[in-house]
Amino acid sequence: MGNSMEKENVYYATGKRKNAVARTWLKPGGGDITVNDLPMDDYFKVESVKTTIKQPLLLTKMLGSFDVKAKVAGGGFSGQAGAIRHGITKALILANPDLRLVLKRAGFVRRDPRVKERKKYGQKGARARFQFSKR
Repeated sequence: MGNSMEKENVYYATGKRKNAVARTWLKPGGGDITVNDLPMDDYFKVESVKTTIKQPLLLTKMLGSFDVKAKVAGGGFSGQAGAIRHGITKALILANPDLRLVLKRAGFVRRDPRVKERKKYGQKGARARFQFSKR
């Protein structure tokens, strides 16, 4: 599945969401999650975002068995969290292909294709028009 690199039980996968791209590494450990060389709690302040990242690990009951290292760029914190979740999911599947069905049912395997629609010329935004004045 995609770009995978495996050396002494380190599983690598790339996750994407909106404009964020996350490179994630999973290796057997105590459950430490580091994002851009910072502990997850220091990098992300919002609790719901931290929950998003942990979802695939909680679902597969692997939270304490893997250390996660993520390098993420682009987008905002919500998109970055989604990208990390996608990366963790792909790496978990590399680590144990049996988990694919569980993760797929939860909807974590497919990359979320929703991205911002481009602004059109002669308009205020993607769909918003400039105000029309009859007089």
